[in-house]
Amino acid sequence: MAHWTQDLHWRAALWSAVPVWLGLGLLVGASLRAPVSAAAWLSLVVVQPLLEEVTVRGLVQGALSQWNGRWERRLRVVPVSQANLVTTALFVALHLNNQPWPWALAVALPSLLLGHIRERLGSAWPCVLAHAHFNAGFGVAACLAG
Repeated sequence: MAHWTQDLHWRAALWSAVPVWLGLGLLVGASLRAPVSAAAWLSLVVVQPLLEEVTVRGLVQGALSQWNGRWERRLRVVPVSQANLVTTALFVALHLNNQPWPWALAVALPSLLLGHIRERLGSAWPCVLAHAHFNAGFGVAACLAG
């Protein structure tokens, strides 16, 4: 099988961020907080994606998928797994700590997308890289808009 970087779903996830960056930059650009130091960029693009994806997608979603995998395969009626839905709810809740609720809710769709990638490719590492890509784009959009 081809390497996961060749996976069409993973590549589509990366490209799906571009219109979001453009839209945010154009619509709410002045209110975006841009990283102002090398440490802030490192946190945004490396530390946060690594910690969040390994913990949430790797450990939590991985455990939930194993725990209810057999039951869900028989009863699944929507294209999103229960493990992905629960993980996404947790991910949104974690973002409520330091973001207003509309911004925290805005991570739900990317979270579902990353959850799909996690399940499709069987690893959290592609999610770490996609999350880093998403955050880097948000940082650049904030810098350009500000």
